[in-house]
Amino acid sequence: KALLVLGGCCHDYATQKDLLKTGIESRINATVEIAYNDTKDTKPIFEIYKKSNWAESYDVIIHDECAADITDPVYVETILKAHRDGKPAVNLHCAMHSYRWGNYKEPITEGADNAHWFEMIGLQSNGHGPKLALNISFFNQESPITKGFTDWTTFPNEELYNNVQIFKIEPLVRGSQMVKDKKTGVESKVESIIAWTNLYGPNKTRVFSTTLGHDSKTVADERYLDFVTRGLLWSVNHLTAEGKPEKGYDKK
Repeated sequence: KALLVLGGCCHDYATQKDLLKTGIESRINATVEIAYNDTKDTKPIFEIYKKSNWAESYDVIIHDECAADITDPVYVETILKAHRDGKPAVNLHCAMHSYRWGNYKEPITEGADNAHWFEMIGLQSNGHGPKLALNISFFNQESPITKGFTDWTTFPNEELYNNVQIFKIEPLVRGSQMVKDKKTGVESKVESIIAWTNLYGPNKTRVFSTTLGHDSKTVADERYLDFVTRGLLWSVNHLTAEGKPEKGYDKK
């Protein structure tokens, strides 16, 4: 049982919530409940987060909110405590740019007041490049999440999130774009880690994250849904070494 949290600015969450729910439920034996805020700003508040035991009914939380200007440390701590206590997490796209304050554009100091969300994710990002096609390289084939996946190129409206600081994660996928310099017109290749796993907090909570998923065409892509579903299964420790759902978690 998964909780999918999404809403906020800059994305077609009304469409993506259904794509993700249907995509995951059609692939594995799972139920996805949705907490959706239809606001279009950067301060989507979710009532469920206000409860101290908000996550107890779920096996995993999928964070897909775009909440860059939610800066209440008490509210954010309520979210993080569930994950520190052992609740697995999947972070998609703009979740990486949420719950940030202070000088987050510079590398944060681990343990600082403004570091906690980035520590859960395992990587600090503060922005992205132009909306272009994204070349995806599954360079780490040792992980069951990526095993057997082949490289592909997204539709031409994706975003390459930068890597300001990388913590103790296992990188899985690299993304690149050919970006033209506005002054010189010269194109150059820009690369970032775009998917990884993290073991968070004292309980080494499993956390899977990918910055892919800006465009609804990407979210609707069968390859994207296959990949995210594998990451979700890994987070709850029900993915085999071959990258298949454990018995009872497949749709057979």
